[in-house]
Amino acid sequence: MHSNMKKIVYFMLISLGFGLVSSCKNGLEAPAKSTLDESVIFSTPGLAEGAIAGIIQSFGETNSYRGRFLVFYGLNTDTEVNSALKTVGDDKSRLSNYNANVNNGQMNTDNNVWAKLYEGIERANLAIRGIRTYGKVESNPQMAQLLGEILTLRAVLYSDLLKGWGDVPARFEPITTATTYLARSDRDVIYKQLLADLDEAADYLPWPNENSITTKVERVNKAFAKGMRARLALAAGGYGQRLDGTVRLSNDPELSRAKMYAIAKEECLEIIASGKLRLLGFEEVFRKLNEESGAAGLESMWEIPFSEGRGRVIFDLGVRHLKTNQYTGQNRGGTNGPNPIMLYEYEAGDVRRDVSVVPYEWDGGDGTKGGYQVPSTLGRLYFGKYRYEWMKRRVTSTNDDGLNWLYMRYADVILMAAEAINELDGPGAAAPYLKMIRTRAFPNDPAKVDAFMANATASKTAFFNAIVDERALEFTGEMLRKADLIRWNLLGVKLNEAKEKLRQLENRQGKYANLPARIYYKTAADGETVQIYGLNFGDTDAAGAALGYPSNKAWTMSSSNDAVSFWDALFVNDPNRQQYWPIWQVFLDSSNGMLDNKNLNL
Repeated sequence: MHSNMKKIVYFMLISLGFGLVSSCKNGLEAPAKSTLDESVIFSTPGLAEGAIAGIIQSFGETNSYRGRFLVFYGLNTDTEVNSALKTVGDDKSRLSNYNANVNNGQMNTDNNVWAKLYEGIERANLAIRGIRTYGKVESNPQMAQLLGEILTLRAVLYSDLLKGWGDVPARFEPITTATTYLARSDRDVIYKQLLADLDEAADYLPWPNENSITTKVERVNKAFAKGMRARLALAAGGYGQRLDGTVRLSNDPELSRAKMYAIAKEECLEIIASGKLRLLGFEEVFRKLNEESGAAGLESMWEIPFSEGRGRVIFDLGVRHLKTNQYTGQNRGGTNGPNPIMLYEYEAGDVRRDVSVVPYEWDGGDGTKGGYQVPSTLGRLYFGKYRYEWMKRRVTSTNDDGLNWLYMRYADVILMAAEAINELDGPGAAAPYLKMIRTRAFPNDPAKVDAFMANATASKTAFFNAIVDERALEFTGEMLRKADLIRWNLLGVKLNEAKEKLRQLENRQGKYANLPARIYYKTAADGETVQIYGLNFGDTDAAGAALGYPSNKAWTMSSSNDAVSFWDALFVNDPNRQQYWPIWQVFLDSSNGMLDNKNLNL
């Protein structure tokens, strides 16, 4: 199914005669009249299936997830940064440094991610109405499953709109002339609808591998719908900058923290109890992703499917290859990378560090051979979760790599369970779930795991703080951190902590005082692997020099032409005064005066 889905994913739904909407500037026009009757399309599973391909197409468009949302959302936190962040006035940097401009050159176009998310929502709305009207879901499990998938995909689109823009227009019915222009809605209205939708969707969906459709991670299953419901519940019950500009919890009693934690707990425990998913070795998770195995029932719960000629996951988020070589026909990677402090946040022995944070890039190569690793710089590290060198397929496109985006994995469910159970029942009840993740991180050191757990379970507060730290270590490079920090009301706190850590790291102060000033390196006997000394606490310049390695370099974030220091470029404005992007000018101009960015502190 993996390869088949990639072949059909960009078929236009309109090829079925189903009237699609155009991505007009306000977020869509009323649809054209269908040339094939909806009663036929939405009572026939083989035709209704095309609705899913149409929605997924909106994910993969040039300026949708592919080249905009996945590239820019979530950057400049304590775990992830825009690699060019020191160019603070550049439009790309401004999307990350809490100083976004409404006329941003990367975003202010009428075919951009805002329009594409609403295009996908409109396609979903049309399909949901059609299936509810003609699909006989109560007696046709195939149509019920399709409805469950489409409800879940719509929730994904709305979830990312809420993450990117805060309060957005709520559209849950196909556009009519009367609803062409809508104002921002209070996000609580959207959260409540999505929580209800996902509850319904889970009833229609099979677990992973329960039928032929759910054998691949590119198709939605019950576990993912429940995981999305848990993620949205935690967001709905958390903090965020509201329409009045303040950062606060919801005032809606239906979205109280206790109720939202209860939903998250219930959904996560049901996923865990199902036994339909399992943790893999940490490196194995990402090797399988890069190998494009696509098998459901492992750790990946759902992936945004990109065809081989679409998607920029490694292109923007992967380990940099400066030239084409034995591993790639594309010399890209590293538009974004880990916050430099992350190299020093992992305890010794944590197997996640060297998978998540890569301090080298690939140089050399003459097109098909000759590539070898060389150290990068402290200010330009790479996400090792996405690597050309782990792929089985050679990327030949100049602009895209086709790697799927891993949208949710089982480890997230386990840590959401731990967080919710701690809040509701205390650290003792929550401990087994956090321990599952910690045990995988230290597979050969149970004593270290036990010592960690003893400290984490000392109090409810201690356990919460452990969860905050563990999610950073577990999900670096997966773009979950910004939304987590916002819902915990820790965005400003953690960014200020990161700013001070970066300053201390560069100046070798505080806990970084005894780190070497330089790194020492050589190429291993295989001719391509770099061996680096000087990246760990306990390493010294004296010991590095004594190794006799042929090369060494200053390990620094600075360069002689820096206009601004790395830490000062992390955020320009108070992050809590601009937690979200503004609605771009092109959409304001075409909204008939219904949309604005007031109280967003632009």
